[in-house]
Amino acid sequence: MLLPVNAALAVVMAVLLAAAVAGAAWARFKDARGRRRYWKDIGAAGLRATLQLGAVSLLIGSVIRVLPLSLAFMMLMFAVATRTAGRRITADATWKWAAAPIAAGVIPVLAMLTLTGLVPLEGLALIPVAGILIGGALTATVLAGRRALDELRDRRGEVEAALALGFPDRDARTEIARPAASEALIPGLDQTRTVGLVTLPGAFVGMLLGGSSPVQAGAVQLFVLIALMAVQTVAVAVTLELVTRGLLRGTEAGSRAAGAKRLPGGLLGPVPGLGRYLPKARSSAP
Repeated sequence: MLLPVNAALAVVMAVLLAAAVAGAAWARFKDARGRRRYWKDIGAAGLRATLQLGAVSLLIGSVIRVLPLSLAFMMLMFAVATRTAGRRITADATWKWAAAPIAAGVIPVLAMLTLTGLVPLEGLALIPVAGILIGGALTATVLAGRRALDELRDRRGEVEAALALGFPDRDARTEIARPAASEALIPGLDQTRTVGLVTLPGAFVGMLLGGSSPVQAGAVQLFVLIALMAVQTVAVAVTLELVTRGLLRGTEAGSRAAGAKRLPGGLLGPVPGLGRYLPKARSSAP
């Protein structure tokens, strides 16, 4: 057993959670609008995780034995991931579109794994794999959506300049948002690059503790990392498409660039960032 489940474990976890809350409060971590205090989120997340894992630990034994219950549990995981990702990106009604990138990334990969027989149609295998893939898609969707909308807000003038110069609506937003959204792939790439050298991820350690050989554990972990890269790549691409088409929008005034329309009659005044779209003037000197 890696960790004994006793009073000492509970005390250590409580101390670590309190340290995280105190550190965030001391550093005054907050969002750009100053409305969210992250020390509160850290405390709530720790307590929520305790309750959720406690409930799952009591129920999972019964769920994994019945395939319909396992599938229902996976749908619950997907629904919670959609709401979590959507609400992290925006507070308006478009948050429901967060289901698209998560589903687009997870369903094809999970279908391929089950159809090829690599993952049997059993709850004991399906639930952990689906959880890993859905979690990876959730993270990528949130990062891509928030970064893309923030970039469109901060560089709204450049989007409007591109529209005024004749760029299609989607293309104008894509050129601005694509580099920022692509950064959502960095955590997964770094994890894959450093696996075995810096980190020993959970699947590898879990397989070893379960009695598997190091080769088997390494193969499973490699499969997980590559599958995650595929899922996250699709999730980021779909999220970017939703943002640039104005289907997934932020709630602040700055995110109006995600739904900006072409300016009638051209520009009436200077627009920040216009210079990058204009050809450089030629010198008249011989």
